[in-house]
Amino acid sequence: MTQIVETDVAIIGAGPAGLFAVFECGMLKMRATLIDTLEAVGGQCSALYPEKPIYDVPGFPSVQAGDLIENLKAQMAPFKPVELLAQRVESLSPEGEGFVLGTSAGNTVKAKAVIIAAGAGAFGPNRPPLERLEEFEATGAVRYMVTRREEFRGKRVVIAGGGDSAVDWALSLKDVAAKVVVVHRRPKFRAAPETAAQLEEAAARGEIELAIPYQLHGLEGEGGQMQAVTLSTLKGEVKRVEADHLLAFFGLSTDLGPIAEWGLGLERSHIAVEPATCETSIKGVYAVGDVATYPGKLKLILQGFSEGAMAAHAIHPRVFPGQELHFEYSTSKGVGG
Repeated sequence: MTQIVETDVAIIGAGPAGLFAVFECGMLKMRATLIDTLEAVGGQCSALYPEKPIYDVPGFPSVQAGDLIENLKAQMAPFKPVELLAQRVESLSPEGEGFVLGTSAGNTVKAKAVIIAAGAGAFGPNRPPLERLEEFEATGAVRYMVTRREEFRGKRVVIAGGGDSAVDWALSLKDVAAKVVVVHRRPKFRAAPETAAQLEEAAARGEIELAIPYQLHGLEGEGGQMQAVTLSTLKGEVKRVEADHLLAFFGLSTDLGPIAEWGLGLERSHIAVEPATCETSIKGVYAVGDVATYPGKLKLILQGFSEGAMAAHAIHPRVFPGQELHFEYSTSKGVGG
């Protein structure tokens, strides 16, 4: 069912910078709506490396990416943002003093200002070229990300890929799944050496099965319920693996999509902004995080956090014209819903 959402600030992108921007807007009594192409918030931190440690977030000597996202979700929770997930912003047009955004799901968002926190752009999985793929995607038998490990308890899982996500989830799911088979076309994995070594050790103990050198060949099952995944070698040898789920980790493709057509003054697929406010060439539209660029820009999560705060303060006069903003520290002000 489509909906029309009226909000103060529409935030495109629900990665770390977008989530913190919700908090900063909330602290200034501005309502926010999050829009993201992925099915869950968190951006790359959730979709690509939820169990990887991050070492340069202030106050955390080390924090797993997934834990950072959970903390950011808890931090913004008091402000109850509207979340429009699994959909892309297809259009942006001015309306009065604000903007109207249309999404691929048919939803309409009316906002007084827009923050683009799209990272490298809209994410979508690199999907394997298999027959009947959509049939099994529809039931969740084929997935490209994991949000709840418990969903795979007692299940037979085939994981395809050779990067960090494939290795991390193989190590994580081996403790809950009935069986984990990792499919890769060559013996060497692209994951971090430490976790790749852990995978080899788990395979030697019989906790994980490695199907090497194989690649995906086909899917078997009825009514969207998977029964097996067939694998093949370059020599044409075929192997059948009984399975309930296929997790395909071939990375995510990124694309700014319609954002690139909004006349925002792109510089090599990045949006040029005013450093003091993060405002783009369109008044009322701001960009923060990895998608934003200006002289001296550093692509760090902490910089995206800072930019979210600057953008929120710059937006305040648009949402509350004529109302003077008195800056207060959160320690004095507290967090109000």
